[in-house]
Amino acid sequence: MSELNTADQDPWLLTPGPLTTSRTVKEAMLHDYGSRDQRFIDINRRVRSRLVDLVDGASSHVCVPLQGSGTFVVEAMLSNFVPSDGKVLILVNGAYGQRMESICAYHSLSAESVSWAEDEPVDPLVVAERLAADSSITHVAVVHCETTTGILNPIEEVAAVVAAAGRSLLIDSMSAFGALPVSSRCIRFDALVASSNKCLEGAPGLGFCLAAKDALEATQGNSDSLCFDLYQQWKGLEVNGQWRFTPPTHCILAFDQALQEFDEEGGVSGRGGRYRANCDLLVTGMRELGFETLLPDELQAPIIVTFRMPADAAFDFQSFYDGLSDRGYIIYPGKLTIAESFRMGCIGRLDAGHMRGALNAVREVMAEMGVASGSPTVS
Repeated sequence: MSELNTADQDPWLLTPGPLTTSRTVKEAMLHDYGSRDQRFIDINRRVRSRLVDLVDGASSHVCVPLQGSGTFVVEAMLSNFVPSDGKVLILVNGAYGQRMESICAYHSLSAESVSWAEDEPVDPLVVAERLAADSSITHVAVVHCETTTGILNPIEEVAAVVAAAGRSLLIDSMSAFGALPVSSRCIRFDALVASSNKCLEGAPGLGFCLAAKDALEATQGNSDSLCFDLYQQWKGLEVNGQWRFTPPTHCILAFDQALQEFDEEGGVSGRGGRYRANCDLLVTGMRELGFETLLPDELQAPIIVTFRMPADAAFDFQSFYDGLSDRGYIIYPGKLTIAESFRMGCIGRLDAGHMRGALNAVREVMAEMGVASGSPTVS
């Protein structure tokens, strides 16, 4: 999979998305299909069916695709599944939990939050206590992998306490789906949302909601948006395979190809295994250079890693970023309130060779800057 980076080649994206995609995924978009073309309708059905299979939901769940970024389908999930007389408890330990708070406020949904520090996972026991104390809470919303830090939240344990309390669970699995297992047989959820991009390595521009069929049917009439009405989107697709509005045809063609490559790699175990190997190699190499991860290894998802900023006075993040970019590697700035940081992703069409290349680039840029160590503390 690894290739040498050359001046005329796209950079390698060590980011949480958009991600580096395979050449064959890109080539899949070189075709024009009409939205009523039977071939395109068949591809839609295949993609939707495969996504339902990934959560072991063939007999209980359905897939509703939606145009737009991941946030579009998160907004659709919350504004459809939380009724006007319901109340959602949002579990917050980063920017994407906070984004769910903003969505609920925008739609005037009844919501309250329980928050943890950005470097702490959500605590199922606290969730159980809040549910026991407030019978008006009907739904709980949680982020599977909080991309702010790369922390993995314990959704199986959260799902267990939500189910025991007789409430409904809504999961934002945007940065984890496809790399970490989620089975509807083990985790009871009303809705889970993710994206064609991220760990499934398709092109950005398409989100999807995997919903328990009975829970989706119960949302009829809840949506306060024409475009984000998941029930109506699903009904249209079920009746004739048609999207209600112009579908992102090229994105869906790329996604179909990406899912084929996902299966060829071994599905969740194969894809997640490669990402874990990438993460281990990256973390080991960066620590050898003195950098410190924000999270301990046991909380780190193999998706994206947050590193604390070096204390060396010669270190300047923009120069560091530009130096890596010049060498063909794109990283991400931090998104923390508790510490100065930057992030490096482990996902997309990248392997050990790309991780070693990125580490070599980090060494070269540090030498150019005169930075002796990536340590966040002054020695």
